[in-house]
Amino acid sequence: MAKAQARRRKVGPGGARPAAPKPDGVPLGAVTDAAPVEAPGGSAPSKVDAPELHINRELSLLEFQRRVLEEAQDLSNPLLERVKFLSILSSNLDEFFMVRVAGLLKQVASGDQELGADGRSASAQLQLIRQQVAQLAEESHQLWLQELQPALEKAGIRIAEFSRLTRGERAAANAFFLRNVFPVLTPLAFDESRPFPHISNRSVNLAVVVRDSEGEEHFARVKIPDTLPQLVQVTPASSAGPSPEPSTGQDTPELVLVWLEQVIAANLGLLFPGLKIVEAHPFRVIRDADVAIQELESDDLLETIEEAIRQRRFLSAVRLQVSSMMPQKIVDILTSNIEVEPQQVYRIDIPIGFSRLTELTSLNRPDLKDKPFTPFTPPSFGPECQEDIFSLIRRDDILLHHPYDSFQPVVEFLRQAARDPHVLAIKMTLYRVGRNSPVVAALLEASENGKQVAALVELKARFDEESNIEWARTLEDAGVHVVYGVVGLKVHSKIALIVRQEGDAIRRYLHLGTGNYNPTTARLYTDLGLFTCDEELAEDATYFFNALTGYSAKREPEKLLVAPMNLTEKLEELIKREIKLQKNGEEGRLIFKMNALEDPKMIGLLYRASQAGVRVDLLVRGFCCLRPGVPGVSENIRVTSIVGRFLEHSRIYYFRNGGAEEIYVGSADLMRRSLRHRVEIIFPVKSPSLIDHLKQVLSIYLADEAKARYLGSDGQYTRSPRRTDPDAVNSQAWFLGHQGSA
Repeated sequence: MAKAQARRRKVGPGGARPAAPKPDGVPLGAVTDAAPVEAPGGSAPSKVDAPELHINRELSLLEFQRRVLEEAQDLSNPLLERVKFLSILSSNLDEFFMVRVAGLLKQVASGDQELGADGRSASAQLQLIRQQVAQLAEESHQLWLQELQPALEKAGIRIAEFSRLTRGERAAANAFFLRNVFPVLTPLAFDESRPFPHISNRSVNLAVVVRDSEGEEHFARVKIPDTLPQLVQVTPASSAGPSPEPSTGQDTPELVLVWLEQVIAANLGLLFPGLKIVEAHPFRVIRDADVAIQELESDDLLETIEEAIRQRRFLSAVRLQVSSMMPQKIVDILTSNIEVEPQQVYRIDIPIGFSRLTELTSLNRPDLKDKPFTPFTPPSFGPECQEDIFSLIRRDDILLHHPYDSFQPVVEFLRQAARDPHVLAIKMTLYRVGRNSPVVAALLEASENGKQVAALVELKARFDEESNIEWARTLEDAGVHVVYGVVGLKVHSKIALIVRQEGDAIRRYLHLGTGNYNPTTARLYTDLGLFTCDEELAEDATYFFNALTGYSAKREPEKLLVAPMNLTEKLEELIKREIKLQKNGEEGRLIFKMNALEDPKMIGLLYRASQAGVRVDLLVRGFCCLRPGVPGVSENIRVTSIVGRFLEHSRIYYFRNGGAEEIYVGSADLMRRSLRHRVEIIFPVKSPSLIDHLKQVLSIYLADEAKARYLGSDGQYTRSPRRTDPDAVNSQAWFLGHQGSA
């Protein structure tokens, strides 16, 4: 936690590694001294919007997936953390196909010939995507088979092929099948009288060929139940697996696991009695998940979205994964009935669906995981503190840096507001709150206590629609004023407003953040949150909520940057100010931290800043369409991506402003959808000491050599040659080691 009067943290953990760059004047990671790389084709393009200056979004996103794979390959990560990253990679690629590839396929099908910002057609992008995904899949399976699976076995976790199980292990597997699996299975035949069954999204299935007594072969499909463990424990009873106590791996009997589909395949005779099992091969389907919601034609947005979710189950297949051993005749049956083209078929080694490896992370093996940590809860927020949270905020603005600082103060902020007799109203936006949400519980309690409570629940949060619909109905049933969103826009901003009676006056308290009001992801993502009662920000927040819940003539905020109202315009002004200062002899400096950079207009403006001599550091965790290091265009721009234990999710925008430094924080990335199609908030950090604190945070990120990757002009990322040195800065580890030091 950082408070307005707090001293800056000291950089460098007590001599264990060299100090990071000092924040004074914010050099914050000088632009590389390496010779700049020319753009493809030689000389610098004459226009900053030239296609060769834009890296393809989809290929850049796949480069991010490669960085995730690197974490699975990294021997310095604990074994089960490496397995977790492999699972994350698989899940990420599923979503990539469900959204990004699905969109390109629809573009091709519609005959849309529009080229991307990089000059590539949709069909050209699909060809390159296939090549990259095939390479990622091959490397993933080689990593699993050659490194991770053997390492797990050495650590006492054997994931065995069914054919290699001992007699006792097979008996355990078969007993599990009869007791838990057989009653759940529904074999579905495919013949003249029975249509080809629907294959649900992301499901693992067996394509089964059986032969009857007359020698005729038949095709059937068996779905692997996703409600059951995907890895079945078959450790014999005499060595019943891991102790409930945490294990070091040295005193634990070997844990033997086998994939559920192999257990089912070995027992198919019970599903097809009297028939001979000829062969069985696993396959998996990924479907388009990007549903179109007709908001303007809708009388009830909630019901419309519910119907769209139902329709999602039946959208087109975009990817078919099959076992590398599957005969072509079975592939042909699948492709013709699932309706995918040959180029959408991916042959891979088993197992299919590495996302299921996430089950291994629940094993009680702390010796194979990251060292656990407890987020820091400042004493002023602890149970021993006699002051209420509102008096703390009145004294100083307070900044929390999650997950290093606990999310609990945010929950307490809402709980105290719910119970405080002086609080009159609570208003907030909810995007992804998760299940069993203490945030929603606080809003329900506030409504029960007679407060005026208004919540904007964004029903269009992709893959969280059903959860948000449930919460919206729960809140409405409790008397909360619920708004479902804004027609044509997605409300992605993170803001809570508390209205409190204090004597004869009304005071408003705010929480503004970069991350969701979700305690679970607050332990997994890096985010920032600000508590303040600043009158100017509170005034803007009041108009913001009035515009969301009612009708309002256009009124631009005074201090908040709100998309799609004034955010783009203000950011452009701030960047142009740095360009002007640089041309007038001042040192222009921009440091932006975000999840993604894709907006062509912003990219062009950053190129112009570089051409003017402004030094630009971009900390972009995910995809980045800007091409750095091009002579005459972007040689003053450095792009760094940090991928590590926590998902980098905070957005910070630093402007040197001739020494009168300004920092903005918020929910928006520099993407077209964020700037034009979402309701986003970026807010100024006003306190000088909090500005210093955030400069320190940026300096640590830019000093990172252990987990940083540097984007080259060729679109590829490289790592520091010092990344394995004991004194190489790991920014996330540094923040963990300095919890509560501010």
